[in-house]
Formats: sequence, structure tokens, C-alpha cells
Amino acid sequence: MLNAANWTTRLWAVRRRHVVSGVVGPAVFTGAWIVSSLLQTGHRAVDLQISGLAAPDARDPWIMIAGFLVLGGCCVTFGAELLDALGGRDHAGPAPWLIQGAGVLTIAAGLLRRDHMLLSSGSVSWHNHAHDVISAVIYVDLVLAQLLLAARFGRDRDWRAWRPWLLASAGVTTALLIAFAAGTSAPGAGFLQRAAVTIPLAAITAVATRLSRSPARLAGNRRRLVKTPGTGG
Repeated sequence: MLNAANWTTRLWAVRRRHVVSGVVGPAVFTGAWIVSSLLQTGHRAVDLQISGLAAPDARDPWIMIAGFLVLGGCCVTFGAELLDALGGRDHAGPAPWLIQGAGVLTIAAGLLRRDHMLLSSGSVSWHNHAHDVISAVIYVDLVLAQLLLAARFGRDRDWRAWRPWLLASAGVTTALLIAFAAGTSAPGAGFLQRAAVTIPLAAITAVATRLSRSPARLAGNRRRLVKTPGTGG
């Protein structure tokens, strides 16, 4: 028979695997666009957008498609664990939901592929247009997630020091997205896009790494946030 300590250890092992999804997803996605960019002979990597790497005329598009799907699934899993770690739906705020939403949209973006690797390759289909709209929503989602997570961490003693970093990363992400949107077909636009995507994913990775290190911190957040009957707290 398992005692309470053994059950706690096993439960933490399961939860830790869920938290680590916040590291695995961004790592796989980043690795996918790095490898796929290098495979596209005849084109500079910085001139190719990430979505184009999954197009039918790209070389080995399955690599980037897999990156989209893995990142999306991991964001859904990590968002659920972050919601629980920050005290549940009554205390966590909307940031975990936005991360999960970004995950669902990322899966959709990976399945609704662009028609061409290059933006200047001709007419496009409905799913190409859908991909572009979904991508724009993901960009906004990731900026809002960082801002709202910063607001939530500002109310928690253990996480308060993370607030300025998240605000800064949200600001830099916004600036990069504006520069990217101003010239999506310009030389080097792919670099701006990659930077704008990598910064919020790095923020998710950092938060996931912190959460994966200590079950006490996960439990501690909840104890501080949930009122204990009879304590008047």
C-alpha cells in the first residue's frame, strides 16, 4: 500500500512531466525552424518565414508541421498545469487560458498550411488566408499572455521579481511584430518574425523551468491564495 508521501511523490512526478511540456514544446518548435531553414537550399534563412517552411513546395515540410503540432499540444498541456499551479481558475488569471488558446491555434496553423514557401509565389487558397489570420491572432495572444502573466506575478511574493522581465519581453515582442508587419516581404523579415516568436516562447520556457524545480512552490502558491477556513485570512 502507498502512504501519503508516496502518493505525493507520484503525483508530483506526473505534474512535473506536464510542466516540462512548457520546455519541450518551444525547444522542438525552435529546433524545427532552425533545421528546416537550413534545408531550403537557394534561399537565405532570414528571408523565409516560419510558415513557409511548412508549405508543400518547401523541402521536408513535415519537419515544420511537426514543430507546429508539438508546440501546440505542449502549450495546451502547460497552460492547464500553470492554471493549477497558480491557484486554479479563481486565482490564476487569464494568462494560462491564453497560453492554451495559443496552443490550439498553433495546431490549427500547422494543419492549415500556406500554399507556397515564398509570399510572392502567386494566388493562394482559403486555408492560406486562414493560416495568416490565425497567425496574427497567435501573435496578439502571446503578447497579452506575457502582460497578464506579469500582472498575476506582481501579486505573488515568490514571482514578483519576474514582473519587469515579462513586461520587457512583451514590449520587445510588440516592437518586433510591428516592424515585421510593416514589411513582411522585405529582406530580413524572417529574422524579425523568428525573434518575435522566440521571445515569448523563451518566457514560457523560463516559467516552466522554475515550476519544474520544486513541488513546494507549486503547492505554496495555492496555500497563499486560497483562504483557510477559520483563519480569517
